[in-house]
Amino acid sequence: MRKIPVSALALAFSINSGACAIAAPPAIWSQPTKPFKITDNIYYVGTRGLASYLLLSDGRAILLDGTLAENAGPIEDNIEALGFKLEDVKIILNSHAHYDHAAGIAQLKRDTGATFIAMEQDKRALESGTPEGATNYGVIRFPAVKVDKVLHDGDVVALGELRMTATLTPGHTKGCTTWSLKDTDEGMERQVIFPCSISVAGNALVGNRGYPGIVADFRTSFERLGAMKAEIVLPSHPQVTGLFERKAKLDAGDKAAFVEPGLLHDIVEQSRIAFEKELEAEQK
Repeated sequence: MRKIPVSALALAFSINSGACAIAAPPAIWSQPTKPFKITDNIYYVGTRGLASYLLLSDGRAILLDGTLAENAGPIEDNIEALGFKLEDVKIILNSHAHYDHAAGIAQLKRDTGATFIAMEQDKRALESGTPEGATNYGVIRFPAVKVDKVLHDGDVVALGELRMTATLTPGHTKGCTTWSLKDTDEGMERQVIFPCSISVAGNALVGNRGYPGIVADFRTSFERLGAMKAEIVLPSHPQVTGLFERKAKLDAGDKAAFVEPGLLHDIVEQSRIAFEKELEAEQK
């Protein structure tokens, strides 16, 4: 099993660790970066520390995640830098209802006119701007956004030739959504997965009145994600898979830089171990 650096997992699959919540968000979360191509129809348009992905089909696009509220402008700049108009974005999706992945969606929705689609279990949090469940850092709110269409586990979002499957992988939030699709990479078909976060990241595992089923949900999600196949893993925090290091390898001539079939399994197993340790600590 490939060992993912602990520092990468801690930052990349954390949304609200106590340290990040008490202080200002890490500077890297709002550090602009140029957009880049990952597969034939998937582009990175986020910041250095928070991912936002643009998925294309016949000149129209789906945008996955809005990151921080202050990142909406840089994301829009990246979309336009790729040669697209904001109104080309027809659908906006979300991985989960936490401020570092959802706070920018309200502005992005207004500016693009796109339809916002999200998992049923996160609808209330998104529309109130208030995450649900107890944490060790309090509540970090974000701009509320209306969900235009509600998703259920296994639903498929379609735009042109794009077909994105929504898999409910709760725990990190009640509606944490893993997205998957097949796309071509230099003409070769690849299974691509955008896994939702599976870190504890400050969530209370014991005595969580706002989310009493959190432990069972995490364990179910480990099983579900562990059974999924992925050749390319694109996380909501790029550090967890070394996304920018892979981009550098691609620029150096490695055409398969983003391809690593066993990576998702390794992430799941290490996250599962970390979860059980945290649960044991809280139970004591």
